[in-house]
Amino acid sequence: MTTGESWRDQRRAHLARDSTAADRAARLLDEMGTDERDDDEVEADHRMSRLAAAREYEPDARLDEELRLRLTGPATEGGALRFQWGDALLDPVEKAVSVAAGTPIQLELTGLSAGSTVIHARPVSSAHPQEQPVLDAPATSATSTGMHAFTKLLDALEAEQDVREWVRIFDAVEAVARALDKYELELGVTWYDASGGVRSARLTERGRHYVERLRGTRPRDQEITVSGRITELRESGWVKVKTGTAKNAPAYDVHFEASEELLRMRPTLGDNVHFRVRFRQHLDSVGIARTTEYTYLGPAAEQTSLPLGL
Repeated sequence: MTTGESWRDQRRAHLARDSTAADRAARLLDEMGTDERDDDEVEADHRMSRLAAAREYEPDARLDEELRLRLTGPATEGGALRFQWGDALLDPVEKAVSVAAGTPIQLELTGLSAGSTVIHARPVSSAHPQEQPVLDAPATSATSTGMHAFTKLLDALEAEQDVREWVRIFDAVEAVARALDKYELELGVTWYDASGGVRSARLTERGRHYVERLRGTRPRDQEITVSGRITELRESGWVKVKTGTAKNAPAYDVHFEASEELLRMRPTLGDNVHFRVRFRQHLDSVGIARTTEYTYLGPAAEQTSLPLGL
């Protein structure tokens, strides 16, 4: 990913100052036709060409995978990377890629670009057995799969689009957005895969604000019956009801808004109870339940059988 003016913009500016060159370029473009491609596509073509040339001599040749993270903002003008930025940003990025890949991914720092806050990283390599050819490895690595999902989510956030497709990694990306907000930074991500492909994305102030809006919640209520055995009582008006005898049986913390009502019931540990409960979820715009509450409404009209875990 490039920052500032692209090489096309710089070339156009140069041609604008040279009328003769501009005329020649215009005629040449008319003859050849135009092919507007972004910088990722151009760089990917160059990398694939290098890979194809290398495979003329070494059929198993592959390119090294690399991740570049570029941080920009008022505090980056000196070209230095603060330790606290790395601590706040790198772990959420690794977690997001891991969740998107569906398997744990480990990334390692390989360097910093001189004079700028560009972090270079790569997946921690797993050694292949000597008898296993490199070409037998998957064409698309787990890291590459995760990075493609991660960058697509960043693109969707920047465009303020529906992001429910990537709900699994939203929390990790939201942690990245919070860290960027805290330090007034913007993040650029570029992924270079083993086959020559290049994929880049950004998370700017616009994307961060969209993440914040998506985190806003709305309540959704449903009346349910909770039946089970009391395993915990608190004077503040809370009762824990376990719905089965198995260790992993679901348990509900039911809140009595009027604690006097709970005292009048004189419950004891081990009592079987049947409560009508208001089940309230606070859902964000992505569909994630941020909080859940169980509030006592009254005794259940009908007793339901206790689901025993055998």
